[in-house]
Amino acid sequence: MPGQAAAASRHATGMATLAPDLHVIAGDEDFFRHFGASSAELCGRSLFDLLHPSTPSALREHFSRLHDGRRTRFTERVLGYRSRGRVFSGKLTGTAIQGKSDRLSAIVVMVKPDDERPEEDAAPAHQKLLSPLEARILEGVATGASTVQMAAKLYLSRQGVEYHVGSMLRKMKAPNRAALVSRAYAAGMLTVGTWPAQVRPEFIK
Repeated sequence: MPGQAAAASRHATGMATLAPDLHVIAGDEDFFRHFGASSAELCGRSLFDLLHPSTPSALREHFSRLHDGRRTRFTERVLGYRSRGRVFSGKLTGTAIQGKSDRLSAIVVMVKPDDERPEEDAAPAHQKLLSPLEARILEGVATGASTVQMAAKLYLSRQGVEYHVGSMLRKMKAPNRAALVSRAYAAGMLTVGTWPAQVRPEFIK
């Protein structure tokens, strides 16, 4: 059925080839579909242009190790941009491709979005879901802040931060923090086009 085919393609693993400087050289149909653009629009752009700023800083270290030959493969969770400022969470796997001189010649990346409910079901539109404190914590999660960093900034214990994060995970029916941020963006709860993102006031009790 067409709807089932569309859902399958949305969660299929997309693959692309990157130059050593991480610019997109080529990719398959699923890769470009995940990022909501054509090959003409994405080829030549840096992979990091396609990822949300909250993507773990460890990702750059992973690529550095591929470049230096310290490892040949890695997997990391990321948030990627779709069209109209929407984001998706998923896993990115990078594999080093060596040339004849044993130097890095290219990197193959595979991106698999999480198998989530349709974005329109992420949260009821304009429902006041969050307390002011939860809104601050969600903003922290969206910027990639750690539990310790948020606890210090908000004068909470680490357990207190985790309690509120857990509460939001249940409200948004999200399996993890990356999915929480993705669903918050999909529901329009977080501002798009500004950094750091902020929870829109109509979603705060």
